[in-house]
Amino acid sequence: MRRKLAAGNWKMNGLGAALDEATSLAESHANTATEAATEIVLCPPATLVREMARRCQGTAVVVGGQDCHEAASGAHTGDISAEMLADAGAKYVILGHSERRAAYGESSDLVRHKARRAWQAGLRTIICIGESEDQRQTGKTLDVIGEQLAESVPHNASGETLVIAYEPIWAIGTGRIPTLDDIGEVHEFIRAQLKARFGGDAGDAVRLLYGGSMKPDNAAEIVRVANVDGGLVGGASLKAADFGRIIDAING
Repeated sequence: MRRKLAAGNWKMNGLGAALDEATSLAESHANTATEAATEIVLCPPATLVREMARRCQGTAVVVGGQDCHEAASGAHTGDISAEMLADAGAKYVILGHSERRAAYGESSDLVRHKARRAWQAGLRTIICIGESEDQRQTGKTLDVIGEQLAESVPHNASGETLVIAYEPIWAIGTGRIPTLDDIGEVHEFIRAQLKARFGGDAGDAVRLLYGGSMKPDNAAEIVRVANVDGGLVGGASLKAADFGRIIDAING
């Protein structure tokens, strides 16, 4: 059985005072720090990673970064390496988010190189894939997903190192989501692609998250869809009360 996962992406939000939300979430879900319960990951801005990791140490909440460079160190002004995130206490890193792909022109090839570096630093990766609204309307969703999946994921992936987040770009932050059947179709396709590439057991061990306007009132029905192992949540993860309700829904 794959352990459920609720990951919160704070994006470019949160000053020092926001750490209280992480503390509150950890305290309110103290009884979920077991292998049977949903795993909880918060990915704050890099400025908050170390202190959040310190506050959440020994609780049900683990901390992740929102991106990393493909190199371990060097003349890369403004960037952060996977090793730096791990040193600050991170256990996960989000890679290939559509906002990074669109705003910074990040290719799937670059995402793959970043994933290799993250694994070398001991981080688990949450690799994001998803189609635009135009691609969905023209029937290209599975083609886009298949290409991103093949090109973004390194050859030696496993359930211990890799999580895939399906985030239809047109649903992120809009309040719109695909139908449950559409979510199921894409997640079934991703699962089949992973099993074909890595073998049945390895491909079946990778957790698949849904992202894109997941909220407390729709999380429960989404995670009941086959091959949906949790969610990658944006704005609703900023407040402990809201994210806590989503975690509870994923827990069932």
